[in-house]
Amino acid sequence: MAERSKFQQKAIKNFYDNREGIALQRAQELVTELYLTEGKTRAKHWKTLATHLQSLGVKPPQIEYLQEQDSPELVAKLVQELMQKK
Repeated sequence: MAERSKFQQKAIKNFYDNREGIALQRAQELVTELYLTEGKTRAKHWKTLATHLQSLGVKPPQIEYLQEQDSPELVAKLVQELMQKK
């Protein structure tokens, strides 16, 4: 394994320290995308959103329910609740 420079080590550490915030911000962006897209692109955004929600601690059954409802409003409400907990 190659040694990393101090800059690289710090960048990696910062990423892992801020992973929850990054996932939350990306979830917010994806909610916006859900409002604006449809079809295959929308399905792709749902898949990506599910990954971010899982990393934020949302249970798989709740994620499946949100996908079945296909309602950006419900996801926006959930993301708002997650932001308040943070």
